[in-house]
Order: sequence, then structure tokens, then C-alpha cells
Amino acid sequence: MEAYGYHAPVLPDETVSLLVTGPGIYIDGTLGGGGHSLLILRRLGETGGLGRSLLVGIDQDTNALDEASRKLVEFQGSSMFVRGNFSTVGDVARSAGEGPGRGLPVMGILLDLGVSSFQIDTPERGFSYLRNGPLDMRMDPDGPVTAADIVNGYEEKALASLFRRYGEEPLGGRIARALVAARGAGRISTTGELAALVKGACPRKDLAVKTLSRVYQALRIEVNDELGVLEEALEEGFEALSPGGRMAVISYHSLEDRIVKRFFASKAAEDWGPKGVALREPLAPAKAIQVTRKAVTATQEEIDRNPRSRSARLRVVQKL
Repeated sequence: MEAYGYHAPVLPDETVSLLVTGPGIYIDGTLGGGGHSLLILRRLGETGGLGRSLLVGIDQDTNALDEASRKLVEFQGSSMFVRGNFSTVGDVARSAGEGPGRGLPVMGILLDLGVSSFQIDTPERGFSYLRNGPLDMRMDPDGPVTAADIVNGYEEKALASLFRRYGEEPLGGRIARALVAARGAGRISTTGELAALVKGACPRKDLAVKTLSRVYQALRIEVNDELGVLEEALEEGFEALSPGGRMAVISYHSLEDRIVKRFFASKAAEDWGPKGVALREPLAPAKAIQVTRKAVTATQEEIDRNPRSRSARLRVVQKL
């Protein structure tokens, strides 16, 4: 097994086999450490399409860009990197097509929505309740809002709504009250302080781990506007695809997967108008076909090797 170090790509074989169909521009909208990008480039090389292809990696984390540039050094002539949010995937595709990828079709876009192992395992980034550090959670280290800003600044009702909406946490109201009460004694500044308060608000200690995961998920989504960014990226990315191009999305929780599933289904649906109206052809034809009818999940072997792949769901659509 290859050692990836920064971040082990999830569903690597399944993703590459379903995404790469021929030479062209491939955009890894969530570059991370470059694990998926490396495999895409290798697959293009194996099939003789590397010389007619360009891999574009997008990430808002400079650590990820540095790691990817080292990992993909052998493919310097076939890859380029852009610092930014993957919501700009449409603009990135257009720039690549007008620049180094001139004349090449956009054949693939990949969005791996998970937080990288490096970010989770780095206490200073504040993503994990298992490692004490600043209450940050910004995927872009230069982002304007931290988790501490939200925990200390939102009113109780807003915090409760956040935990219920983005964490699907039934104890959202109880936890919000505990946080607001604790703020009276001083600012909540670290992941350890937040974890202790959330645990203290749980009536049953066996619920603490799941509750912590949901609360931290909700805060991370809010800090990075993850669902709004995802919806924008899906629209922009699909429009940027050339006919026959594919979009692959790996999600890790039901909120993300629901958005992806509905978006792909809407693009694959035909509009036959109101019921009872007999039409010879649809009012609006389908714009895509769903390559994966059901989400692709990790094998037990991969889960044993990389436990973070357990919740991964891969869906792929092809533009008509």
C-alpha cells in the first residue's frame, strides 16, 4: 500500500475508474495532499492520454498546495495548482481552457468533501475534539470567521438552530444553553473547553461521542459555509463540463449526500410537463445520465486500512 502521509485518498480506485474516461482537463476541486490527483495523472499516463491532458488542483489551504506540488513533481508539465475555494470551479475551468489547457475538453471534475487527515490531526487547526487547540476550524487559514467567533457570538436560539440544522443534534437546545451560560465566565477559546461543555450537557455519557461529532460538524459547516459552497460548485462545475465529461463527488454525511443526490437526479430527469398532457417529446430533455445509480461505498478492506472512509459516499454523473 502506498504511503500518502498528508491525507490518504478515499475510494481511490473506484473514483479514478469512474471519473477518467479519456484525455482532457481534469479538475480536482478539493486537492488536499494530491492523492486523488496523483492517481488521475497515473491513469491518464497508463492509457496514453497524459500528453493531451491537464490536471488542475484547487485548494484554499497553502499546506495542501505545498504537499501536492511535492507529490506531483513528476507531472509538472501536466498539472497546475490554484489557491481558492472549489466554488470557483467554473472560473478555474474557463481559465484553464483559455490558458495551458487551450482546446482541451473538460472531461472530469472531482469534489472530495471531507476534511483532510492533516487538518484533523493538526491541533492548531481546531477541527477535532480529540486534540486540544484553538477553536478555529477554518479550511482557509485566512478566512474571516472562526468556530470561536460563532460559539461566543451567536445568541442561544441561533446556536441551537445551528446544531439541529447542520449537526442534526437533538440536544442542540440544551447544548446552546450550556454554552451561553459558560460564556458568562469568559470566552470559550479551545477545542478542549468546548468538548468539556458539550460533554457536561449530555444527560447520558454514552451519547457524548456522537453528540461531540455532530456539534463539531455543525460548527465546521457554518465556519466554511460548506453546504452553500457545495451547491454553487455543483452548478458551476456541471456547466463547465464538456459533453461526455463526468463529475464525481465524495460526501461524508447525509446533508452533503442529499444535496448531491438531488442535484444529480435533477440533471438526469426529463420534464414531460403536467400529468395527463400527452407529449411526443419532453419539454426539457435530460442533461445527464447517472453513472452511479446508488452511492459507492468503501470496502471493509479499505475501512480497516482507513477508518475515515467508513462514511464516504461516491456519486458520479455524466453530462450528455
